[in-house]
Amino acid sequence: MTTAPVRLPEHLIHPFAPAGRANPHPAYRWLRANDPVHHDAASGLWLVTAHADCVTVLRDPRFSAAQGQRERTRDDALPPSMLTTDPPDHHRLRAPGALLLGPAAVRPLAEGLGADVDALLDRLPPGGRIDAVADLGRPLATAVYARLFGLPAGELKRFEALARAASVNLDPMVAPARAALGRSAAGALTHYLDGHTARATAAGVRVPLTALAADDRLSRGEMLGILNLAVIGGWQPLAEFIGNALHLLLPDRTAVASLAGADEDAARLAVDELLRLEAPIPFTARVTTDRVALDGGVLPPGARVLAVLTAANRDPEVFADPDALRLDRSPNPHLGFGGGPHFCLAAPLVRQTAALLLPRLVGRFPALRGPSGAPDWDQCLVPRRLRAFPVDLGGRPVHVGGRPNDLGGEL
Repeated sequence: MTTAPVRLPEHLIHPFAPAGRANPHPAYRWLRANDPVHHDAASGLWLVTAHADCVTVLRDPRFSAAQGQRERTRDDALPPSMLTTDPPDHHRLRAPGALLLGPAAVRPLAEGLGADVDALLDRLPPGGRIDAVADLGRPLATAVYARLFGLPAGELKRFEALARAASVNLDPMVAPARAALGRSAAGALTHYLDGHTARATAAGVRVPLTALAADDRLSRGEMLGILNLAVIGGWQPLAEFIGNALHLLLPDRTAVASLAGADEDAARLAVDELLRLEAPIPFTARVTTDRVALDGGVLPPGARVLAVLTAANRDPEVFADPDALRLDRSPNPHLGFGGGPHFCLAAPLVRQTAALLLPRLVGRFPALRGPSGAPDWDQCLVPRRLRAFPVDLGGRPVHVGGRPNDLGGEL
C-alpha cells in the first residue's frame, strides 16, 4: 500500500518558488509540524526540517556530502574540498584548513580587525544614510580577508570584485547563464590566489594564508581549493549576514540598547541568536548511502536530502519562543554553522568579526534606524540575503572614553 504524497496547503507558498523565497518560514513551520521528512515532488528532494533529524543528517556517516553534490540542478561540479568530500578525505583536508580559519589562526587577528571596524565606522557620514550591505557588510568581509590573506590595500577592490563574482557558485539553482559566469569567475579567483600566495610567500609575509601554503600535507591544487572555498563559502555569507542581522535587530530598541553595552561574551551570544533566526546558509545537501529511519520519517537509499537548517533553527522542541529574538539565549544549539564533521571551519571568524562590528555600530550610532515596510529579500536561495538594507544613522556619533564605542574590554 502506497501513501499519497503530502502537499503544502494551498495558502502556503513553496519555499523554493520565487514568491516564497522572501519568507519561507511559514512553509517550513508547516512541514516541520506535519511532515518533517518531506518528499518534495517539485524538486525530487527530501526536505528534513526538525532539529533532531537535521542533527542526524549532519552527523550520521550514512549521509554523504560528496554525493550531496547531486542536489545541484547545475551540471558543473564543485572542486574537491572539505565541502564536497567524506571521511577520510574530508579529515585530511580539514586539518590543514585550520591553519587558515581555526581558532588559533583567527584569535591573533582580533586587534587588527577591531582597528578595521573602527576605520570603517569612521568613514560613515554622521547623520546620513547608508546601505548596510554595500557600506558595512562587504567592506567588513573584505577587511577580514585582507587580514587572513595579507592583501595589500591596492588589491582590495580587485579581490572584492572577484569574490562577488565567484560567490554565485553558492546557489545550487542559479540560471545556466549566471552559472557559466560563476565558473569563469571561480577560475579567475583561483588564478589570482595562486599568484598572490606565491608573492606573499616569497616576501616572507606571515599570515594564515602563508601558513596554509607552507603545509606539506597538501598539494598546491588542494591548498588552492581550500582558499577558493574559503572565499566562495565565506566572503559573501559574512557580508550578507550584517544586513540580515540589522534587519532583525533594529526594530527591537531594547535589544539595540543591550547590544550597545555588551561585553565580548554577550556580543557573541547575540551573534549566535541573529544567526539562528536568519543564517545566510539556509540548508545543506546530502545523499543517503543506506536506508535511514529518522524520528520524522524514513529515507530510502540514494535519497537526495536537504537538511533545512533555517527550519531546524526555529524548532519549538528545542528553542523556547522560537521566532523571537533573544540576544541572551543560552544554550543556543543553532545549526547556522552546520554540524558534525562539516561544522563550518570559519565559525570562530564569523563570531569574532560580527561581535566586533555590531556593538560598536549601535553604540556609536544609538539612534540607528532601518527602513519601514517589508524587507527586500534577494531571489537567490543561497545565501539568504537582502538586496539592500538602507539605514538612517540618526545623528552625530557617540564617542565614549576618547574613541568611538570603547567597551572597555579586550576583544
